[in-house]
Amino acid sequence: MSLTELLRHVGIFGGAVIFCLALLSVFSVGMIIEKQRRFSSASGQSEKFKPEFKKFLHGGDVQNLIEAAGQYQNSHVAQVVSAGIAEYDAVNQNGGDPTASLDLVTSALRDSISETLIQLKRGLGFLATIGSTAPFVGLFGTVVGIINAFRSIAATGSGGMSVVSGGIAEALVSTALGIFVALPAVVAFNHFTGRMETFHVEMNRASSQLVNRLFKIPELKGLDVEDVEVKAPKVKKEDPAYATR
Repeated sequence: MSLTELLRHVGIFGGAVIFCLALLSVFSVGMIIEKQRRFSSASGQSEKFKPEFKKFLHGGDVQNLIEAAGQYQNSHVAQVVSAGIAEYDAVNQNGGDPTASLDLVTSALRDSISETLIQLKRGLGFLATIGSTAPFVGLFGTVVGIINAFRSIAATGSGGMSVVSGGIAEALVSTALGIFVALPAVVAFNHFTGRMETFHVEMNRASSQLVNRLFKIPELKGLDVEDVEVKAPKVKKEDPAYATR
């Protein structure tokens, strides 16, 4: 029996189940395409932004980094760096101590990472739901199809193929379609979840490098200069030859 012949023998309830699974499949494919486009854009723009960020880490200008971040708005790395730079700039413009703003910048970076992850995760829950529930919807259609087949046998008193074909058709089509809908959703969910972890690591690394560039390196340089200035007079005052003279 061909697929067309099977579909002809599907009842009203089985047709409703098949229609729901087909609708879930359309939504799933649309979500997969949209997330793939979003993730590819984020990855591609981040790769283009990284050279500009490396220039800043090696002594580049802050204004050039801000302009570069504005050009790659879909980049997850650029969004995090832009949030940290904006907070750092706001403290400087208000006349605050840049070193004292470490907590504010760190908090802004953490919030930006969380917001970016939320944006990237949007829709993944829908894929997970489809992947986990579609087989059960298909199984539900299978059970109903088997019940209809036994009802036909009970009504006619015989078990010929023409009697049970409608119920068997519902069972087979519902089972196959449920698995067919679930597999792409599960594979896509696992794929996007893995890429999300990579994006998270990249954002954490960029935020750490930005904090080191803005705070830790200038702070260490300042301490080295003070140590040199303080230690030089002490050596001269405690030198025995200098005291004898």
